[in-house]
Amino acid sequence: MARIAYQGEPGANSHIVCKQHYPDAEAVACASFEDVFAAVASGDCDLALIPIDNSIAGRVADIHHFLPDSGLHIIAEHFLRIQFHLMAIPDADVDTIKTVHSHVHALGQCRKVIRELGLKPIISGDTAGAAREVAEAADPTQAAIAPPLAAEIYGLRILREDIEDEDHNTTRFVLLSPDYVQAPQGNGPVVTSFVFNVRNLPSALYKALGGFATNGINMTKLESYMVGGEFAATQFLAEVDGHPDDPGLKRALEELTFFTTDIKVLGVYPADPFRG
Repeated sequence: MARIAYQGEPGANSHIVCKQHYPDAEAVACASFEDVFAAVASGDCDLALIPIDNSIAGRVADIHHFLPDSGLHIIAEHFLRIQFHLMAIPDADVDTIKTVHSHVHALGQCRKVIRELGLKPIISGDTAGAAREVAEAADPTQAAIAPPLAAEIYGLRILREDIEDEDHNTTRFVLLSPDYVQAPQGNGPVVTSFVFNVRNLPSALYKALGGFATNGINMTKLESYMVGGEFAATQFLAEVDGHPDDPGLKRALEELTFFTTDIKVLGVYPADPFRG
């Protein structure tokens, strides 16, 4: 049985994605993203599942620091419509709760119900962890904002369902493997993810990206990061539609080499149907 490492406690959104898409695998909870990558590097786990983007919060912090040098490769992507429920111990109800515990992002994405019920938000490290803490406290004045799976795992009562402010709240997850498994060409839509450093030349980025425009390649992501704390050194994470063996993308990547250094393909994987 494959073991998939994910960040968070049982009942977290990453755990939900593991159960939905890899029901035969063992999902292994890790306290931090560093622990997730370490679990795969040590051989304790075979794969890693991490969130990389959220439709409201943007990119997931720190992932861009770990991914390029992790030695892992993206082999799949999955999108999850985020559902947050308000939950508490069975003896509690909306009249008894005074505080609400959750991850800072979850609290920020559920402001309307927090304000409506006059609750005091308290930051926890993880949504599912907040549910566990509320269950352990057995205090009817405490509630948690967490995914529905957390209520099931920790025996909590759901007081309000789908309390997120925006109904388009969606997180994109990627499955990482130490083995480079490239999706086949010509078998459905493919995404190619790669990182590169721009040469310290005038208009280098503009020229580097010109090949994608002239070859009709759709670039769906371009994010910049400082390298080694130096303001002059910039690394970019890019994602494009297409396979590196497609003629247009092949030419664009070849042109990219003239204006960049350290090009590294992170993965060539099937596009999730959600993109359609």
